Amino acid sequence: MVKQVRQVTRTRPVRAEGEGRLTAVGRAAVTGLRSLGGRTLAMIAGAAAVSLALIVTGIVLSRHDTSRPPIPATRARHYTETDACLLTDRHGITGRTTAATVWQGMQDASLTTHARVTYTSVVGEQSTAGARPFLNAMLQGSCEIVLAVGGPEVTAAREATGSHAKLGFVLVGDGSASKAATNVAWVPVGDGLRAGVAAAVKRAVDAQG
Repeated sequence: MVKQVRQVTRTRPVRAEGEGRLTAVGRAAVTGLRSLGGRTLAMIAGAAAVSLALIVTGIVLSRHDTSRPPIPATRARHYTETDACLLTDRHGITGRTTAATVWQGMQDASLTTHARVTYTSVVGEQSTAGARPFLNAMLQGSCEIVLAVGGPEVTAAREATGSHAKLGFVLVGDGSASKAATNVAWVPVGDGLRAGVAAAVKRAVDAQG
């Protein structure tokens, strides 16, 4: 009797084409990562973390609370075209000097008139002749109102009042207001110096307008 032997062939499951591609890509990625050093992997991980943090921050910042009113932008002070310039001795406006008080009065006037205020210190020879070049630079510049404090500086400014009738002068000292030209204001030194300078500068600014 001849025995019949039935041969059974085992069939392997057919993998999907897409699964095979993903496996190939995964193997390639693993091989690539193994070829990289530890330091390189750390750098890649750090870059990924930074990118993630930036994305999260952008999402948070994009969400704003509509119940809160928007913060208004800071407004810069708008100055007029009037410049008030102070001439002082070499000490300038430092300390508790008379010039420092005059400068405070000029700043007070600037708050109400929006005039620009600057100062110039005479360097070198402290005399009327030494003050004239600095005064002339102010007169030839953009100064519509000229203030002077200090003996030589006031003398140099007083001498220039007649030839610059279109400018306003505020002189600090004991000059006689009755003999002064219409474009000159004298402010005496004392407790009311700051307020006096502020008022004189305001009147001069108004006259320029």
